[in-house]
Amino acid sequence: MPSVDRHPDERGPASQQGMRRQNLALVLGAVAARAPLSRADAAAVTGLTRAAVSSLVVELMRDGLVVELGPAPSGRVGRPGNALSLSPTGPAGLGLEVGVGQLAACVVDLSGEVRAQARIAVDNRERPAAAVLAELTGLAEGVVAEARRSGLRPVGATLAVPGLVDDGANTVVRAPNLGWSELRLPGTLLGLPLGVQNEANLGALAELWRGGALDVVHVSAEAGIGAALLVGGRLFRGARGFAGELGHVPVHPDGPACACGSHGCLEQYAGERAVLAAAGLDLPPADRIAALARHAAAGEPRVLAALEQAGTALGTALAGAVNLVDPAAVVLGGAYAELGDWLLPGMRRELAARVRVRPWSDEALSVSALGRRGPLLGAALVTIRRILEDPGAPALLGP
Repeated sequence: MPSVDRHPDERGPASQQGMRRQNLALVLGAVAARAPLSRADAAAVTGLTRAAVSSLVVELMRDGLVVELGPAPSGRVGRPGNALSLSPTGPAGLGLEVGVGQLAACVVDLSGEVRAQARIAVDNRERPAAAVLAELTGLAEGVVAEARRSGLRPVGATLAVPGLVDDGANTVVRAPNLGWSELRLPGTLLGLPLGVQNEANLGALAELWRGGALDVVHVSAEAGIGAALLVGGRLFRGARGFAGELGHVPVHPDGPACACGSHGCLEQYAGERAVLAAAGLDLPPADRIAALARHAAAGEPRVLAALEQAGTALGTALAGAVNLVDPAAVVLGGAYAELGDWLLPGMRRELAARVRVRPWSDEALSVSALGRRGPLLGAALVTIRRILEDPGAPALLGP
C-alpha cells in the first residue's frame, strides 16, 4: 500500500537507500566481530558479492569507520587481499555518569576500548543538579580533549543516573538518592547529542555487549539498589519504562519504613545506609563503598555481620525474581561488585534455599567483571552500538 506521505515514484530510491544502509551494517558488523578479515572473507560471511562488499568498504573507509591493515593471510591461491579492521580513530562515544558518591566520564572507540577516562569522588546527595551537571561538563571537556588528541571524534553522549528515567523526554523522573525529581536534561552537551538512561540498564547492556548472557538479572547497587532484566538480549523496561526497582521489593513486609512509603523494602536491609548503620561505621560521604570494603577486608566482625545480613536480604529478593523470570544468570554489578566476596555467600545460600522449582546452581550467580565501571562503559557504548547498527545514518558520524 503506497505511503500517504511519499509519492509512489520515490519508493524505489528510498528502498534502495534503505537496503544499502542495511548492507553497510552487515559489512561493518562482520568487521567488528571477525577483524582482521579480507573483503573476500567479508563477502563469505555476509552473503554479499565481492563487488558489493568492495563498494561498501570504500564508503565505510571514507566515513572513518574501517581501515586497511595490509595483506590478510588466507589459504587461497593468488594475491591476498588487504585485511580490514575497525578504525582506531574517527567516530567515538562519550559516556557520563552521575553517582551518589562520584562523577565519571569516558570515551570509547569503535571497538569499545576505553581511550580516555576520568572519575572523581564527590558527594552528590541533595546537591543542586545544576552544580552537579556543571562539574560533570568540566570533567567531560577534559576527557573529550584527550580523546581528540588521539584522533577520536566523539559524536554522541549518554548519561547514566541512579533513578527512574524517561529517555524519550530526556528526563530524570525521580532519583531519590540524588534528590532529583522531574529534571529535564538539555538535548546536547559539548555540542553532542545527549541522552539519559538508568545506570542499572546500562550496566546490564555493557555486560551483554561484551559477550554476556542474553537472559540475565543484573543488580546494580550503591546508595540505592536497582536491577535490569535482559530477556533474549533485550531490556525489559516495563509498561512505563520503570522496571527494575529491586530496592523496593519487600523483604520483610512488617519491617522499617522506607522513603518510598512502604515498609521492609530491600534497601532497608542492603542499601548503603542500612549496611553502614548495621556495621556501626560513620564514613565520609564520597565513595563509602570502597571504604566499607577496606573495613571488611580487615576482618572487622560487625562489618562482616552487616554484609552477611545484606547478602541474605539480596538473595531473598532475587529468589523471587529468579522464580518469576527464569534467567540464565544473576550478576552483581555497580559499586557493590567491590563487596562481592562478602555478599555472595549469603546471596547463594538464600537462592539455593528459595529457588526450588527450577534448576539452579551457584555458578549462575557472579560478580560483574566490569564492576562499578559497567554503567559508565555502557553509556559510552550506546553511541558505538548505534553506529554499528546503522553506519549509513549521517547524524551518527558527526561533523
